[in-house]
Amino acid sequence: MATTRNARTIWEGSLLEGAGKVTLESSGLATFDVSWPRRSEEPGGCTSPEELIAAAHSSCFSMALSSALAKAGTPPERLDTQAAVTFQPGEGITGIVITVRGTVPGLTAEQFAEFAEGAKTNCPVSKALTGTTITLDAALA
Repeated sequence: MATTRNARTIWEGSLLEGAGKVTLESSGLATFDVSWPRRSEEPGGCTSPEELIAAAHSSCFSMALSSALAKAGTPPERLDTQAAVTFQPGEGITGIVITVRGTVPGLTAEQFAEFAEGAKTNCPVSKALTGTTITLDAALA
């Protein structure tokens, strides 16, 4: 069964002087401040589209990797995944680096790297971001 998740942003003012609030509507968990200066410079307590993409990508990748490992009979004890999304004003998102460290009993470093590469290719968020260069750094913890 398909699911749909919703977020809403209310923006007031111009790009440079304005600001907005993005709300996670489906879960109702949080509302975050956003602004251009905070997006293109230091975050200063605000989030950005890139940080939200990083959150989506790191969690999706972790789920895909966990699933693949479990299906192979080697479920992970722990996966620590970070996604770093680089934004260059005037160019857009220029790349994503996924770094994962896993504790997976019975798996070699090479096998873990293969599973991680598969998760990078097959997680739905990676597929949605195919226009972006995604780099992977995978290792056992």
